[in-house]
Amino acid sequence: MSKNKKTVIILSVVIILMAFVPLFLLKGAEFGGSDDAGSKMIEEINGGYEPWFTPVLETWIDGELPGEVESLLFCLQSSIGVGIIAFTMGRFVERKHKEDEQKGAA
Repeated sequence: MSKNKKTVIILSVVIILMAFVPLFLLKGAEFGGSDDAGSKMIEEINGGYEPWFTPVLETWIDGELPGEVESLLFCLQSSIGVGIIAFTMGRFVERKHKEDEQKGAA
């Protein structure tokens, strides 16, 4: 067996273990976001706290956004950011290739 094949097998086993071990070790764990932790801390410090403003979309629809819509907007925002970063990096790579071609032709 080649060294590359052994490396791939070992890394595959490590990745599988990283994916499945937490499922068994953290059975009763509760996970919450930073929004929940912040809200709890504010309640402990000052129980009568009133927010300064409400989110713009919540004022437009006269209620709270469903979780699915919030997730959709978050995914949309992150995909737009990744697209911008990937486009910019692609432009830098192409610029480097063109510069190298011009140096080679000269």
